[in-house]
Amino acid sequence: MAPENDNSNVYIGKKRSMNYVMSAMGSLNEGKPAKLLARGRSISRAVDVGELLIRKFAKGTKYGEINITTEKVTNKDGSESNVSAIEIEILPAEK
Repeated sequence: MAPENDNSNVYIGKKRSMNYVMSAMGSLNEGKPAKLLARGRSISRAVDVGELLIRKFAKGTKYGEINITTEKVTNKDGSESNVSAIEIEILPAEK
């Protein structure tokens, strides 16, 4: 997955999709790619955000690299679980 200190990363969680769309638009308006990062049940929301960006809000943008991985997460009881993760890169519109 991408480095955590990169401000073009948008971590997808349980908020409404539009919150993440607006966050990604900030990077795209600066001419930088936006990376949508999600794990587990938030993966479908990340895909929705990518589609909203490309089809409605940021015309001319397109998908870059899409990485799908499995991360090991330590649970509160000390056991480990495998969690699916996705990273979707949205490239800014060419000028």
